[in-house]
Amino acid sequence: MTTATLFNHSYSPATGRNAGSVPAPVRRIVIVGGGTAGWMTALILARSLIERGVEITVLESSAVPIIGVGEGSTPWLRGFFDSLGIQEAEWMPACHATYKCGITFDGWSTKPGFERYFHPFASMLDNLTMTQFVHNVEARINGANVHAHPDRFFIAARLAAERRAPKARENFPFDIWHGYHFDATLLGQFLHGKALERGVRYRSCHVTHATLEAGGAIASVATREGETIAADLFVDCTGFAGLLIDKALQTPFVSFAGNLFNDAAVALPSPSDASIPSQTVSTALKHGWAWKIPLTSRYGNGYVYSTQFCSPDAAETELRERLGLLETDVPARHLKMKIGRVTQHWNKNCLAIGLSQGFIEPLEATALLFIQQTAAAFVEVLERGDLGEAAHERFNSQVNDHFEGTRDYIVTHYKTNTRHDTEYWRANAANRNLSDNLKKLYSLWMAGKSIAPGVGQQTIGKGYPVFSWYSIMAGMGIFPEPRDLRPPTPQEARYSMAEIDNLLARSSANYPDHRDALGSIPPRRLDPSLQIYFW
Repeated sequence: MTTATLFNHSYSPATGRNAGSVPAPVRRIVIVGGGTAGWMTALILARSLIERGVEITVLESSAVPIIGVGEGSTPWLRGFFDSLGIQEAEWMPACHATYKCGITFDGWSTKPGFERYFHPFASMLDNLTMTQFVHNVEARINGANVHAHPDRFFIAARLAAERRAPKARENFPFDIWHGYHFDATLLGQFLHGKALERGVRYRSCHVTHATLEAGGAIASVATREGETIAADLFVDCTGFAGLLIDKALQTPFVSFAGNLFNDAAVALPSPSDASIPSQTVSTALKHGWAWKIPLTSRYGNGYVYSTQFCSPDAAETELRERLGLLETDVPARHLKMKIGRVTQHWNKNCLAIGLSQGFIEPLEATALLFIQQTAAAFVEVLERGDLGEAAHERFNSQVNDHFEGTRDYIVTHYKTNTRHDTEYWRANAANRNLSDNLKKLYSLWMAGKSIAPGVGQQTIGKGYPVFSWYSIMAGMGIFPEPRDLRPPTPQEARYSMAEIDNLLARSSANYPDHRDALGSIPPRRLDPSLQIYFW
């Protein structure tokens, strides 16, 4: 399922309302767990259900810490706030947030000229350079000596390199579909407040277990404080604990350990610079990769690694050495990650959202996207009014397809690496545990055939657009032999890189310095008719 599919709802940002009615059996919803997942879900459900008499309650335990170390998002977080009518000027300062043009991947490839590349987010301006990029890449695949590195074709890459904000000045009407960096704990607190303003109920309590009905559905949950709380629908936002979807309903779990080896992370903050980057940087280290996320108050840093190849102490030492914090007392946070997904995100009367439903390592910052999409897709189910077994199967199949498509894209980062310095990287490159769709995509690419039609129709490369697949493959320098490139034909060389450079250089001058933009974030008019189409 593509991102576009999941967001193809009847919801209108202009009206804030959905068509349809809520099925009578769902009049009381209890969300177990707060944090970003719980409160984001509450707001998405409340947006259309509270005005129809549905009671939504979040049960949050003060004894359960939020897993938040400074996070990044995809552009769909912008859509989330726009749909709620929440201005950047309100939430960004409250969450120490910055803008994100995309992600730089540094050191994943050892091929000369391809040691580093940038994965951009889409913009209107890309319509002026996308054809040239795909054309040059396909010519390069077929042996022509043309420029095919993605960084020179996208405005977002230039803005990130120049530390500019993806917010054009008023006289330059080209929008960039950007993401954000933010403090996850502060974002959870902000969403908590907004949810209460919009009618969501809240109880501070610690849920210990669920009681099942004779048919196996959840009848109620019990709290350490002695309460028994019933509902028509329960939403499991209890993180990796999976208190309802796993512990109570024993929903099977599909591990992704066979081709995504990383299962742990260590995080450390570091001081911010005078100039603030507008990108996430993901740097390959010995046994995984390090993130660097710029907030207005600090950098969030972390090392995602595999405990098969590296101990937590060794990972922390490597990260501290990298950050120059080896001799300091800055505390580190160690996290264990459960990589994979449940087979049924909607099981009986329980909906799992967030870490309880599954998790793919944060390389492409997809965690909040899964929360948004799962919750929004479930609202659509409620709007249709069909809660039968077939509806369960359709919903779970859609969400599972999205997980699998994202998994394929993340696996590609590792499969295409050309590092040989540690067994970790060699094992990733040698791994043959690939989906049939991914094998087909690689086969077409290496045969010099265009993958654009298949990706565009989402028969391969599901969940990501054409420019993303061309960026990762070309950015990593994945081109067939021979290594000796031939001169391009006039048709292959028909696009001028000088003209593209000139276009992007003149365009980037219309975007402000990132720190300056953050210091004066203006409220903006929401235009529900504005859409960006990307391949």
